[in-house]
Amino acid sequence: MSVAVRVIPCLDVAAGRVVKGVNFQNLRDQGDPVELARRYFEQGADELTFLDVTATVDDRSTTYDVVRATAEQVFIPLTVGGGVRSTEDVAKLLGSGADKVGVNSAAIARPELVAEIAERFGAQVLVLSLDVKRSAATASGFVVTTHGGRTETGIDALDWAERAIGLGAGELLVNSIDADGTKEGFDLELIREIRAISSVPVVASGGAGAVSHFVPAIDAGADAVLAASVFHSGEMTIGDVKDELRRAGLEVRS
Repeated sequence: MSVAVRVIPCLDVAAGRVVKGVNFQNLRDQGDPVELARRYFEQGADELTFLDVTATVDDRSTTYDVVRATAEQVFIPLTVGGGVRSTEDVAKLLGSGADKVGVNSAAIARPELVAEIAERFGAQVLVLSLDVKRSAATASGFVVTTHGGRTETGIDALDWAERAIGLGAGELLVNSIDADGTKEGFDLELIREIRAISSVPVVASGGAGAVSHFVPAIDAGADAVLAASVFHSGEMTIGDVKDELRRAGLEVRS
């Protein structure tokens, strides 16, 4: 039996408001996270991703009260990331209503964190968030970044993804910094390369601008597709994307 493709709206949150920019720069206000979460749940979103995009940059934890208020509005899996540095942070987020927790910068700084989270809570809780840029400095041509795409690590994205899976990451959220907010389509080469080395589900993120962009991402190897600004602006709905996936013969949840 085939697994249904998941359609996931993303709430990039800063100072309690949903924001969106281009290539992670020039963030603009997009609305209240609680209201948007409710809207996407009603539209039929399969999951919801909540990323506190300035938590790591500001050296603070994710805003738990906003997470709690958001979780109270949706009855679908909620992934929360941003500022997660320890298993205690994970415990607090799960206690605030998160179902899965995304880690990025802290895991790169201390890879043992991935194993610690997986051992304590299970791999199904742990989403490795990969903010990836193209770079001639790595063997694969893709480098991992931290701090909301601001800092290039010099680490090969494919090597890091493979290592993190070995440590216990249960899912990969792969965001193309180059495509982010451009609305020109997902980075299909990046998705294919990640799919080739991944034994866990892959969520494609960055670049969605039309309903026609989602099927190619699945064909390239993504198990789920994530988008933000096109949903926030009302350019398309969750239903529009699912209709397009159905037309391509892909299974989606009603």
